[in-house]
Amino acid sequence: MINLKQFKPLLLASLLAVTSNIAAIGSATAGMVEDVVERGTLRVGMSTFVPWAMRDKDGNLIGFEIDVATKVAEDMGVKVEFVPTAWSGIIPALLAKKFDIIIGGMSITPQRNLTVNFTIPYAHSGQQMAASTTLAKGFTTREQFNAADVTIACRRGATPCKAAQKMFPKATVRQFDDDAQAFQEVVNGNAHAMISSAPKPRFWMDAYPGKVFLPFGSENLTKGDEAFALRKGDADALNFFSNWIQVRTSDGWLQERHDYWFQDQSAWKDMVAPQ
Repeated sequence: MINLKQFKPLLLASLLAVTSNIAAIGSATAGMVEDVVERGTLRVGMSTFVPWAMRDKDGNLIGFEIDVATKVAEDMGVKVEFVPTAWSGIIPALLAKKFDIIIGGMSITPQRNLTVNFTIPYAHSGQQMAASTTLAKGFTTREQFNAADVTIACRRGATPCKAAQKMFPKATVRQFDDDAQAFQEVVNGNAHAMISSAPKPRFWMDAYPGKVFLPFGSENLTKGDEAFALRKGDADALNFFSNWIQVRTSDGWLQERHDYWFQDQSAWKDMVAPQ
């Protein structure tokens, strides 16, 4: 007859080992949302560009993306921590876990989607061109900008640069670290035009009516869908943030905030620090 008392210590040790392994597996597979809630802070990677995210005269971050990320964190019951990051390195920084999520006006592209997961879109914009009234005077067609003696400026690593290279392959495309530098090339007469996300070129035309114009009027060069970007392999996080976007789209909150920042800058332009 088997003496169960002899096996009791071994059985107990086995159960403890299994329990320990289950706990370890659960900890290892905990998703980003659970980590954020436990930490009490949502870390958001972003890059400044008007009117998505910018600094006010006191140095505080304001803009559409800032409102969106702050609202997401509020609905999660946590604080938000913004991690300003150069746009050209923002995806590598996400993958390196410098922050939890990118909420920064990032357009969905197949190339980016190979590296990160995208939520459903929370905004729909596109690329717009601002041109020099001196160098591009009389330019009204895309063909006129697609010439070897034309220079187009854009922000390095961003969708506008890809659009410039694709739509104007004969032109010289000069890339800069931020939109302000690219736009300054147009103002200084060193570039025929620059491309950026709408409505920024329209705002610049309003600020420099004698030096900048929109060669195609209100027409955008491209149409885009902006989404949150997440590291791959976390279906729960993708589900949570996509559903958050759906909820805030249905109740009108996202549209109200988008209209505030994009339709008219009169309500906030005096708050913004010089770019």
